[in-house]
Amino acid sequence: MNEDVIILSIETSCDETACSLVRNGNEILANVVVSQIESHKRFGGVVPEVASRHHVETITVVIEEALETAGLTPADLSAVAVTEGPGLIGALLVGINAAKAFSFAHNLPLIPVHHIAGHIYANQLEEELQFPLVSLIVSGGHTELIYMKDHMSFEVIGETRDDAVGEAYDKVARVIGLPYPGGPHIDRLSKEGEDSFNFPRPYLEPGSYDFSFSGLKSAVINTLHNHRQKDLEVKDADVARSFQESVIDVLTKKTMQAVADYEVENLIIAGGVAANSGLRAQFEELCQENDIKLSIPALKYCTDNAAMIGAAAYHLYNNKAFGGLDLNGRNYIDIEEYSI
Repeated sequence: MNEDVIILSIETSCDETACSLVRNGNEILANVVVSQIESHKRFGGVVPEVASRHHVETITVVIEEALETAGLTPADLSAVAVTEGPGLIGALLVGINAAKAFSFAHNLPLIPVHHIAGHIYANQLEEELQFPLVSLIVSGGHTELIYMKDHMSFEVIGETRDDAVGEAYDKVARVIGLPYPGGPHIDRLSKEGEDSFNFPRPYLEPGSYDFSFSGLKSAVINTLHNHRQKDLEVKDADVARSFQESVIDVLTKKTMQAVADYEVENLIIAGGVAANSGLRAQFEELCQENDIKLSIPALKYCTDNAAMIGAAAYHLYNNKAFGGLDLNGRNYIDIEEYSI
């Protein structure tokens, strides 16, 4: 029996069709990602039915390409992992049914993985996680603070009450006139502007680790509409910079407060918005000042990919946390259900 654990993992929770082969939770043998951004760009966001159809067209191709890239056959594998949720239900089902078919055909264990756990474990692809830690998840659909005592131990200590930070970026970008996805465009544009609008910082009630970006988004949109209705000049770069500064202030202050309150020395940032250059720079500065070990994935592992699913699945495999052929997609799953 091969001592190495090699997991084929599949991720189709939104608009990337991805398959990866990961050995022992941290060595990537293959990582194939097919993006649908160009298809969804004209709609200003992801259209679930379009996403599902693209997954159906490409899922077999990415699996075959991953195996070919790694030079492996199904006989070399230890298990098959797949994102169970959260995500778009139609998109999830494409990946889940492909994983179930592969698992059944080759008599391999099936491992369901929580999408957010995958984002957290993207950091494991570069270095071992050190516990206890606090993890900030920032993506299109999620803004959460999670405390972890050990592998696959999740305690949600803060979450968004309305718009996730990535959603706010996309909506503000649309009003400015920037293409989808909005986050990278606002990040680039903000470097040319000044924080001249001083938008509100939604900290909520004292002591809360929760987030709320709906009011900030509305403040930006109303400001732009008012200026345009009065034919007042407004610099898009200043709007982008002012919005981003507000977001970064809230995310960093709440996160660093949680790090201090939980008395941890390790901080992880994960999710698509973790690619934001302003956010990365501010966290790097704060963690250096406070002697906190900071982990942020490489840019290619911030957005959805299957390697992160394989990294998380390694610990589930070791605990024999397998699923059956009745596995179904779930558009919402409390990550605390995945604690071992």
